[in-house]
Amino acid sequence: MIIDVHGHYTTAPKALEAWRNRQIAGIRDPSARPAVSELKISDDELRESIVTNQLAKMRERGSDLTIFSPRASFMAHHIGDFQVSSTWAAVCNELCFRVSQLFPDHFIGAAMLPQSPGVDPKTCIPELEKCVRDYGFVGINLNPDPSGGHWTSPPLSDRSWYPIYEKMIEYDIPAMVHVSTSCNDCFHTTGAHYLNADTTAFMQCLTSDLFKDFPTLKFLIPHGGGAVPYHWGRFRGLAQEMKKPLLTELLLNNIFFDTCVYHQPGIDLLTRVIPVKNILFASEMIGAVRGIDPETGFYYDDTKRYIEASALSPADRHAVYEGNARHVFPRLDAALKAKGR
Repeated sequence: MIIDVHGHYTTAPKALEAWRNRQIAGIRDPSARPAVSELKISDDELRESIVTNQLAKMRERGSDLTIFSPRASFMAHHIGDFQVSSTWAAVCNELCFRVSQLFPDHFIGAAMLPQSPGVDPKTCIPELEKCVRDYGFVGINLNPDPSGGHWTSPPLSDRSWYPIYEKMIEYDIPAMVHVSTSCNDCFHTTGAHYLNADTTAFMQCLTSDLFKDFPTLKFLIPHGGGAVPYHWGRFRGLAQEMKKPLLTELLLNNIFFDTCVYHQPGIDLLTRVIPVKNILFASEMIGAVRGIDPETGFYYDDTKRYIEASALSPADRHAVYEGNARHVFPRLDAALKAKGR
C-alpha cells in the first residue's frame, strides 16, 4: 500500500467557511453566532468535494489511503476563546469522520484539537477521546503555538502538555506537530510559520528530556522537518555541546518526518540524512503548494514521483510508503488488518 500520512480537508464545501465566518462574527455579536445545527452539508456534497479533488489525485498518482484531518490553516486556534475552538474543532472533526465513512478504503481520520491560547491543554482531552473512541481516528494534530505566530505557549517539553501525552500513550496514537494560520505579519503562514514551527518543535525536544518521561511518545514533524535535515550537522553539534546522547538515541525513536518536500533535491537530502525508518510518505495534497513545477511539468506536491526517482532500495521504499506508517500509527495498522489489508 501507499499510505499518505498528511492530508487535510482543504476542499470542504463552502458552507463550512460561511458558517465559520458567522461564528467569528458572533464573537463580538452573540446574536450573530450560528448554532451547529445550522450547518447543512449533505453526503452528496461531501462526496463531490472528495471525488473530484483528493480522490481523483490519489487515483492519478497511485496512492491508496490518506490520513485525513481538518484543514490546518482553518484551525486558527488564536480566534475566540476555548468555547469557540471547541465548537469549531468538533464541527471539523465530524466532517472528516463523515468522509472516512463515505470512503472507508481511502480515508481515515486524525483529529484537530480545540486548543486556545492560555488555556490548559488538558481541556482538549474530551475531543481527543471522542475522535479516537467514537470516530476511529488514528492520530491527532498538535499545535505548539495556538497564539498564531506569537509563541505565547510554553515549549512542548513543559509539563502542561503532559495530560495530552498521557492520553496519547493510553490510546497509542502519534501527534503530527502542526501549527495553523499565522496572525503575525512577520511570518507568512505556509512559507515561514509552518517551517519555523517544524524546526522549533524539533529543537524543543532536543533541549529537553521529554522522551525520558515518555519513551514511547511519537511525534511526526511535517514538511520534511523544516530546516532539520538540511542543518543536521548543526543539531548534532548542539546536542554534543549540551552533553546530550547522539540524536539517533535522543530523538529518533520518537520523532519522525514526512515527505512533504516539493522538489527532488530536497527528497534526496531527506533520504540521505534521516534514517529510512524515520521517514513516512506524505504529500499534503491540494495544500500549500498546488501548482505545476515548470522545471518538471508535474505538480509540486506529487511527492510519489520524488520517492520513485530517489536512490532508495525497494525495501526502503516499502518502509517509506507503508511499513513506517503502520509502525507510527498502530491504530491505522490495526484498522487495516481488520480489513485484511
